[in-house]
Amino acid sequence: MISPSLHPGPVCAACQQRRRWAFGLTPQSIGLLLLGFVWLIPGFWDGWLAYGLLAWDALVLLAALLDGLRLPHPAQLVATRSWSNAPALDSETEIELTIENLGQTIVECRLVDDLPVALVAEPVTHRLTAFPRVPARLRYRVEPKERGDCETGWLYVRYRSPLGLLERWAKAPLTQTVRVYPALRTGEEQQIFLARSRQIDLQLRRVRQRGLGRDFESLREYRQGDDLRDICWTATARRGSLITRQYQTERSQPVWIVLDCGRLMRARVALTKSSEESPGMKGTGFSPYIDPTKPTRALAPEECVHSKLDHACTTAVALAQLALFSGDRVGLLAYGQGIQQRLLPGRGAAHLRQLIEALAQIQAEESEADHLRATAVLERLQPRRSLVLWVTDLAETAMRPEVIDGATQLLRRHVLLFVAMAQPEVEHIAQARPRNVEQMFRAAAAQEMAGRRELLLARLHEQGALTLDLNPDALTSSVLNQYLAVKERAIV
Repeated sequence: MISPSLHPGPVCAACQQRRRWAFGLTPQSIGLLLLGFVWLIPGFWDGWLAYGLLAWDALVLLAALLDGLRLPHPAQLVATRSWSNAPALDSETEIELTIENLGQTIVECRLVDDLPVALVAEPVTHRLTAFPRVPARLRYRVEPKERGDCETGWLYVRYRSPLGLLERWAKAPLTQTVRVYPALRTGEEQQIFLARSRQIDLQLRRVRQRGLGRDFESLREYRQGDDLRDICWTATARRGSLITRQYQTERSQPVWIVLDCGRLMRARVALTKSSEESPGMKGTGFSPYIDPTKPTRALAPEECVHSKLDHACTTAVALAQLALFSGDRVGLLAYGQGIQQRLLPGRGAAHLRQLIEALAQIQAEESEADHLRATAVLERLQPRRSLVLWVTDLAETAMRPEVIDGATQLLRRHVLLFVAMAQPEVEHIAQARPRNVEQMFRAAAAQEMAGRRELLLARLHEQGALTLDLNPDALTSSVLNQYLAVKERAIV
């Protein structure tokens, strides 16, 4: 369902000279110059032989100069960077670098692609050989670490001839804006959810559900107590008696995805694939919560760190794909202190692309989100009943969190699926066995926080909300299953 045009387009440019004197001797030339000191050995017996050092060095420098003159000018090297797929979290992106040599000499190139840290941790040197008039290509992979827009830098090239006595330095302005998207689930990953959605749709088609919806179902004779607004006057004129319309619950419903972009969603969680787990975290697959304001340890290659907002965006994309496949219309509201992204409900591949583009641009803010403002905006945009997925977290304050008040207001009109992203660090401390007085007080405080969190969600559930308190690894699958359960029960 994702358009292939999401990936960045290729960028091509001729190389430029890095500076005025953009050349230098190679290690091979320096080694030959040092080899000339061998002439000093016979120079101890015959002083004239010591001048062989100067002649040798002059010969090496002359050969290096002639070798450098054979090299093509930087403008004769044309560089291109192209992308095989759209950069997204938790997936590798293949980049292809192409060097077209318009000169007459074979050159051996060393390339350094200046990419931002959102795509690669540190630059890597690549090597290729460019023959005259034949494009030389190399491919390498990167795994994006941060979602959003980032700027790529220049491509730096150092090239020499096969003789390798002198090299020239050039650079190509391959700058472009690259957008890193949330993790995009493939069709194979969602196959079970799509199959269940199709099964639910077939069941609802076999069982007609008459209700208070506005989808036309059939005509019948007017009965006392029927709403006069439902009388079909054209059918009444044809039959000579009052005929009323019957309606059924709508099959296509608006689904709103509401994402909190406040400070609580900046928290980062290290997702690891290793089998070693901390005590009290067995079965979660997560290491403790990471505070973004404190320095963190270096991560192992099998670990990746994403914020809670990144996990929420991944879930939003998966739910949007499933809801659009099921025939529903999907809208988006991302908010912090203000509204970051707003997309009215729609359907189709073009609408899905707009939603993914919007999710890629939202960023977590350093301040607390204005939940009541978001509630007011949503009620104004969606006056009719809909399913609202609200992904947020609960602030640990002595007062009732503002997000609970906003959720209570939405329950008067909408079906609310309220998802609070759990805090693995608090759960780890609460379940760990204390070994001293300090750990005992920490465990007691964590248990109190967890208990208060559970009480808030229980009270919200009593008011009619569907509540989930989940670790980020279980967020997507649990939300999709809950959405299918709502569709199966037709409670929207």
